Amino acid sequence: MKEKTSVTLSEEVLKGVDRLAGKKHSRSAVIEHALRTYLRQRERALINARDLEILNRETDALNAEAEDTPVYQADPFRSEFE
Repeated sequence: MKEKTSVTLSEEVLKGVDRLAGKKHSRSAVIEHALRTYLRQRERALINARDLEILNRETDALNAEAEDTPVYQADPFRSEFE
C-alpha cells in the first residue's frame, strides 16, 4: 500500500530527479527507487559492521583455531604407506 506524503527538495535535486525520470517514470518512482536503494545499502552496512565487530571480538580464538588446523590435515607430500 502506498501513502501520499509531502517532501521539500531543493531545485537542484528536483532537476536531477526530473532528468532521471524522463518521460517514462514519475518523480515518485525515481525517489522511491533511490530511497529503496539507500535503505538496502544502509542495512547492508549495519550487517557488515555487526559482522566485523563479531570477527574482531573473536579474532584470537579464530586465529588459534586456524593455527591448529594443519595438525589435523594430512601431509600432501608424504605417502600414507611410508
